[in-house]
Amino acid sequence: MTLSRILTQQEYETAYAASVKDPEAFWAAQAETFTWKKKWDKVLQWNFDGPEVKWFLGGKLNITENCLDRHLATRGEKTAILWEPNDPNEAAQRLSYRELHDRVCRYANVLKRNGVKKGDRVCIYMPMIPELVVAVLGCARIGAIHSVVFAGFSAQSIADRIQDANAEFVLTSDGMMRGAKKGAVKSVVDEALATCPDVKRVIVTKRTGDPVAMKDGRDVWLHEELKHVDANCPAEVMDAEDPLFILYTSGSTGKPKGVVHTCGGYMVYTDYTFRNVFQYEEKDVFWCTADVGWVTGHSYIIYGPLLAGATSLVFEGIPTYPDAGRFWQVIDKHQVHIFYTAPTAIRSLMAQGLGFVEPHSLSSLRVIGSVGEPINEEAWHWYKDHIGKGHCALVDTWWQTETGGIMISSLAGVTDEKPSHAAWPLPGVQPVLLTADGKEIAENEQEGLLAIRFPWPSIIRTTYGDHERCRQTYFSSYKGYYFTGDGARRDADGRYRIIGRVDDVINVSGHRFGTAEIENAINESEFVVESAVVGYPHDIKGQGIYAYVIAERRIDDVEQARAAILATVTKVIGPIAKPDKIQFVTGLPKTRSGKIMRRILRKVAEGEMSNLGDTTTLLDPAVVEEIKAGRL
Repeated sequence: MTLSRILTQQEYETAYAASVKDPEAFWAAQAETFTWKKKWDKVLQWNFDGPEVKWFLGGKLNITENCLDRHLATRGEKTAILWEPNDPNEAAQRLSYRELHDRVCRYANVLKRNGVKKGDRVCIYMPMIPELVVAVLGCARIGAIHSVVFAGFSAQSIADRIQDANAEFVLTSDGMMRGAKKGAVKSVVDEALATCPDVKRVIVTKRTGDPVAMKDGRDVWLHEELKHVDANCPAEVMDAEDPLFILYTSGSTGKPKGVVHTCGGYMVYTDYTFRNVFQYEEKDVFWCTADVGWVTGHSYIIYGPLLAGATSLVFEGIPTYPDAGRFWQVIDKHQVHIFYTAPTAIRSLMAQGLGFVEPHSLSSLRVIGSVGEPINEEAWHWYKDHIGKGHCALVDTWWQTETGGIMISSLAGVTDEKPSHAAWPLPGVQPVLLTADGKEIAENEQEGLLAIRFPWPSIIRTTYGDHERCRQTYFSSYKGYYFTGDGARRDADGRYRIIGRVDDVINVSGHRFGTAEIENAINESEFVVESAVVGYPHDIKGQGIYAYVIAERRIDDVEQARAAILATVTKVIGPIAKPDKIQFVTGLPKTRSGKIMRRILRKVAEGEMSNLGDTTTLLDPAVVEEIKAGRL
């Protein structure tokens, strides 16, 4: 099966069977469509014990040649990046493939001029402007490893990531436009770099024009640097297994993990999934509303669409500015064909009412998609009926930062859909449901732990600087499997429905936070002794954050204390991680060995207080009654 795009249910079944029977032949056929400096010697070498996974061994390439150079002859004048600014009155920008190639090469030469070399780690902290895409591709052009940090994270979060990656270069902007407000960017970086003395150079893009401090010998303006370079920048030759980027994701322990993806396999998989899940056609305008700071933005704003030669819309703004019809206005303005967003956005816009939807035609739409968390049935139907007008295919995609690309999803208009079900594994993906003791569940209509039994090309290779952590997190729970950390259910026909996290990770608006990470931030408040954080159902965000906090003294002004904790969490992580509810308690339900019994805290947060299960192992069962009585 060598088709890069599956067009019928029969072709899907044939492709899936071929991918399981002979994965190496299947993926080699997909890889043949790309430009390689040198073809691979071996398709796959792997074991999940190490773990060690390598795809296209010995192959040489540069991903930017496949995103840009190979399109110039036939798509040079086609729009590659369509940028819609925050302010609808500001002009949109279109960068053709030729213009994008030119700007990437110039930016890459600026990087080289400032000392960046192949293998160097480069932290990127920028708003959603064209230069963010250019910066990412500029790094890849010269073989530097980019590490994008979402431009809403705090200075401490930036510093943690810079230090973990040993990054010596930072790419940023003066400020950002977000809704009705301007936001600081460069000053946040400056605060972070106070604890990062190894950073040699900061390259600053002008966006807002606001004055910013520039440190002599370290900080330079991009527009000034561009005067000294040309657009001649041959692509660095990379091994298929050389790192392409590091992207940090939260885990069940406090320290974020640097997920590493490599050049060859990631390229093949993101292109394949983009074309097939969304049924991309040459004329399509594709809009993924994610931020490039998340993996969705990496794979389905930049790499997947550009590898396929598509037009990718990059949006600087927010869905509610200047009003809650902005998404729908942009779709009509740019005649978007494929729209990919998060359930949180859908639920928040549902709550605004149809008055913001009805003035807009949305007639250009052909495919709509969901990403980041399971979408509930009510939101699924609203999205399908009112945005898709009942005729658009709806793809509910499940995947992770660690998987690099979409793993389980219907294929738009090809395979069937079922509300709240991600549905079918992509060719090359072999999911299983496991019991708690690691036995495969063969029957349908069963619930279990979601794991993958065979590698796919864009599987995580390691956690940066700590391979043992990668093994422990993903490959040690169940020998011979990649464990996703999610629970799932298969229906009678074999479709998968993702239930949610089974570890100490909270999924807030599609963004994962480790409970320990948030607890550590709360505990930095001067009056906090200890805290415990759990997720609970939230109408808009999917999961909200409920914090139980022990203070060192009696709290007289509860609201002031809560505000202080929220300010601390914002400073340490960013506003996206702020708890929705903070309950002050005198103790936490702990076993005699000192472990917090989180299931009790979850049930209280969810309001299920009549059946808390066995509490006989608690050191002090009385604390549970106090927690129940004080529930918010």
